[in-house]
Amino acid sequence: MEENHVARHCGLLLIGGSAGSLEVLFKLLPRLKADLPFPIVLVLHRRNSADSSLTELLASKTLNKTVEVEDKDPIVPGCIYLAPADYHLLIEKDHTFSLDYSEKINFSRPSIDVTFESAADVFGASTIGIILSGANEDGTNGLISIKHAGGRTVAQQPDTAQMPFMPQHAISAGIVDHTFDIAGLAGFINTLE
Repeated sequence: MEENHVARHCGLLLIGGSAGSLEVLFKLLPRLKADLPFPIVLVLHRRNSADSSLTELLASKTLNKTVEVEDKDPIVPGCIYLAPADYHLLIEKDHTFSLDYSEKINFSRPSIDVTFESAADVFGASTIGIILSGANEDGTNGLISIKHAGGRTVAQQPDTAQMPFMPQHAISAGIVDHTFDIAGLAGFINTLE
């Protein structure tokens, strides 16, 4: 029984995606139970001129509080955080966020790798990373960091992704524990504690 609880424990859930990932989130978020006992961080590639209403749009799909991150915000269980456009999002040791404007990684800012790697450093084995649809390699190195920290790694089933390259790249690296379609992702997330 204790081992099963450890397998379901989540300190921080990270979801990274690029092209095609918004459609996945619009279908996934309504399926998540309310009052999740852990925070969720969304790191999406988007233009810095992106519509600021994205947070409100995502919030309308879930019963969980959804906010765009501001520098030094504390990480609170049950909240869904969206990385702001054109900043790298870092997880700090005191369980707060910091924003960074350093150079793009994999042509992206925010970089999924940057957030996933810093989260793995702080949350260790209780970190869970999910890679959704996208067209570049961002996220794979972050999943490797999570795996090395003892956390769990998940990818969207490539055949269900609008842009299968990103999840397939992670799977090909041999570090993905689970692959799911949207219903499977929701079921997995809803069993976490």
